[in-house]
Amino acid sequence: MNSSSRLTLPPLPAVLLSIVSVQGGAAIAKGLFPVLGAAGTASLRIGFSALLLLLVVRPRLGQLQPAQWRAVVPYGLALGIMNFLFYCALARIPLGLAVTLEFVGPLGLALAGSRRKLDALWVVLAAAGIALIAPWRGHGIDMLGAGFAVAAGVCWALYIVLGRRTAAVLPGQLAVTVGMLFAALVILPFGAAGGTFSLLTPHLLLLGGLLALFSSVLPFSLEMQALKTMPTRTFSILMSLEPVAAALSGWLLLGERLTASQWLAVAFIVVASAGATLTTPVAEAAVGGE
Repeated sequence: MNSSSRLTLPPLPAVLLSIVSVQGGAAIAKGLFPVLGAAGTASLRIGFSALLLLLVVRPRLGQLQPAQWRAVVPYGLALGIMNFLFYCALARIPLGLAVTLEFVGPLGLALAGSRRKLDALWVVLAAAGIALIAPWRGHGIDMLGAGFAVAAGVCWALYIVLGRRTAAVLPGQLAVTVGMLFAALVILPFGAAGGTFSLLTPHLLLLGGLLALFSSVLPFSLEMQALKTMPTRTFSILMSLEPVAAALSGWLLLGERLTASQWLAVAFIVVASAGATLTTPVAEAAVGGE
């Protein structure tokens, strides 16, 4: 009991370490793109993540009920498509901008159907952020990359909705493990078609394992640990810092420098996301974090 407690981080450091881990993993992924491409890197990450989770959780797939399969299969497919699209975006635009644009998906989900006047402010801020990123004068970020990031955000919103439904019928670790298995089934054919597996070396396999650890296994474990004691609303507000963490990670690890207007866009979307979370009624916020 004492030894397990020594391995447990307080909730705030756990969430912050999770954010740093995810963005560090994204930096590793971007370094693999010249060799494996977006599809190959996504295959490596999701494939290793599924394998590690299967070894740790050891799910008894034969015991799942039809209703559980109906929930977890779409959840896993959304997870796979989301990651594939995000890596396609990451191959074309800076990490900070990819994460910022992807955040439009869950932000839109949080604001959907709201009739509160205050939420109009968050919509305006998010729209201003997107407007600052858009290349109005014919130069700027790659528009296809931006489109991939927004599409990944739409899949992120769908993933949240399907995740709530899956969490209602499956325990968290089991849901993520089985979902990751189906995510791998989505992505691995693209990796195989690109010849990824013939390019693998021991060094690339090691990087793939680190990528899965930093991008999936470690952050998932830290977030599950934090959510045991941290209020859902506080967790969601802290997760709104991800675009800033991504921009800093891209700058420090990849040498990606954003312009002043792009930093302002990141700030607008972070404030919109945190504000939407902060002003959501407690009952809604609790449901959103399930």
